[in-house]
Amino acid sequence: MAIIRQYIAPLLAVLVFTLALVAVSARIFLPSDMAAPAPIEEVGVSLLPVNGFAFTPPLANS
Repeated sequence: MAIIRQYIAPLLAVLVFTLALVAVSARIFLPSDMAAPAPIEEVGVSLLPVNGFAFTPPLANS
């Protein structure tokens, strides 16, 4: 049990920290358009189930 506490647990902590550091630092090497946050699109109507049935809004007459 002492081997796990002295060697394996600290090694795991360092590996997790290193992996997180690499993942966060990878943004530096991405092209500038990919490093930006993803765009948010506005959705006009949400299609949520109403009483167990999917609601579809009526189509506009054109």
